[in-house]
Amino acid sequence: MDDVIQGMEAVTVHIRDIERARTFYSKVLGLKELSYLPAASRAAFAIPGTTTQLTMHIMGESEGGREPGTVSGIVFSHADPTAACAEIRRRGGTIVDEPHTFQAAVGTVTLGVVADPDGNQFVIRHVHA
Repeated sequence: MDDVIQGMEAVTVHIRDIERARTFYSKVLGLKELSYLPAASRAAFAIPGTTTQLTMHIMGESEGGREPGTVSGIVFSHADPTAACAEIRRRGGTIVDEPHTFQAAVGTVTLGVVADPDGNQFVIRHVHA
């Protein structure tokens, strides 16, 4: 076996309130809910353009991983992050870092950062051609 990583199945974030999270991810971000397990306080959403799921659940007492509200570094793409952030704000979402454009090693980048109700942060980015 040469490859130890052969794909990505899901990205999971810990949340404090499953109903608030479900509302944010479906109504504010507009993601399609794939599954919801109320007894387990778990939900999964489709990430457009990928087979990877964004999953969330309340962190178990003996479970490892990051505490709710401490996730960052997950990057979503959008052709116009400024417009996407404006729509997220209109839908009641929180913009942590206003969209801005800058030069990076990959070229000209526009990005903004949004947060879910627990404070988990997500980048919305576009690399200009």
